Amino acid sequence: GQIWRGCHPFTRSFSSLLVRKLTMQTGDGCSGKFNMPDRLLHPNVSNLRTPSPLGSNGDDDSEAESYRDGRTEEVDKETRDRAFAWCRDFLSGSWKTIPESDFQISIVSGGLSNLLYMCNLPAQVATVAEEPRRVLLRVYGAILQGVDSLVLESVMFAILAERTLGPKLYGIFPEGRLEEYLPNDRMRTEELYDPSISSEIACKVARFHKMQMPFNKEPKWLFGTIDRQLLAATPSPVVFCHNDVTEGNILKLEGRDPSSTERLMLIDFEYSSYNYRGFDFGNHFCEWMYNYTYNEWPFYRASAESYPTREQQLHFIRNYLAEYRTFSDSTSQEDKTQEEEAMLIEANRYALASHFLWGLWSIIQAKISKIEFGYMDYAYCRFEAYFKQKKLFS
Repeated sequence: GQIWRGCHPFTRSFSSLLVRKLTMQTGDGCSGKFNMPDRLLHPNVSNLRTPSPLGSNGDDDSEAESYRDGRTEEVDKETRDRAFAWCRDFLSGSWKTIPESDFQISIVSGGLSNLLYMCNLPAQVATVAEEPRRVLLRVYGAILQGVDSLVLESVMFAILAERTLGPKLYGIFPEGRLEEYLPNDRMRTEELYDPSISSEIACKVARFHKMQMPFNKEPKWLFGTIDRQLLAATPSPVVFCHNDVTEGNILKLEGRDPSSTERLMLIDFEYSSYNYRGFDFGNHFCEWMYNYTYNEWPFYRASAESYPTREQQLHFIRNYLAEYRTFSDSTSQEDKTQEEEAMLIEANRYALASHFLWGLWSIIQAKISKIEFGYMDYAYCRFEAYFKQKKLFS
């Protein structure tokens, strides 16, 4: 559940060094312009990327992604053979009876940490009972996560599936897993501004936060190195956080009534962990500003004016609280208002941590990712936003 989970040990060491150097430059009281070292602003990354005509949102293992990593549409024989064996053994039913020649598999997306494939039964084959006709196969990729991390992620995915907070889990094995395929439409950044969508996202986040999970309850992210005094003065309970509630990690499920409160599903739990509640709020509000579907370099657009207004933030917070708990009849309006105001401060101060962490993450990605995305440009953008936000909410 850590931000560097899945990275090579050298990368984790490099990230720690960067944190120390950046915080030494900025200090807790700095409000001046951030001067990123020239060697970080202009790295030699020409040999690290492969074409990505549709762009990317920097999350290379999301079911909602549509980019390719430079491979052809043809699945190699070894992968096809393994996929067929996994589907046959874990799904059984009709999957066990079809010949390999009838087995259908295609590439959905691929990155350094995960490769995603769609596996299908042929149209003429009837399903048995409630077995799926189509599943997603996730194969762990070139960046190998530690065994402990993979076990934790697998346990997390299984629990979330069992509680219907994530896709169903059909099979799990050392090399990857078989997941439910959920027909969906990709969510656009501007849809986050829709009050009905925002309220449902708030409810989904609240359900996430209410869960008791069998994981380490100590926040493991890097808050100890940034704005220690500011965040220490900002009460925020430790809850089970998603840590990456972006539009790319929210599925709009097909076939759902527009008035339904079950139109959306959070996905991609690789960063989920116990964390300070304010981070999920602040991080989500930051994501209102970034559109990752831009098809020209740097493959994202930033719009500072899209950061949610006070009223939009209150709308989110009120829907969150309505789902998280029911106020007793004796709770006064004054108490409710005080809690809402405190959560506004909490969200906006923890937005600082979001800018800092994803800026740092982007510097690392510029060195290791093959996805065509302006990681260094994005890092600079997030650090600039960090200092602007700090002036407003320190």
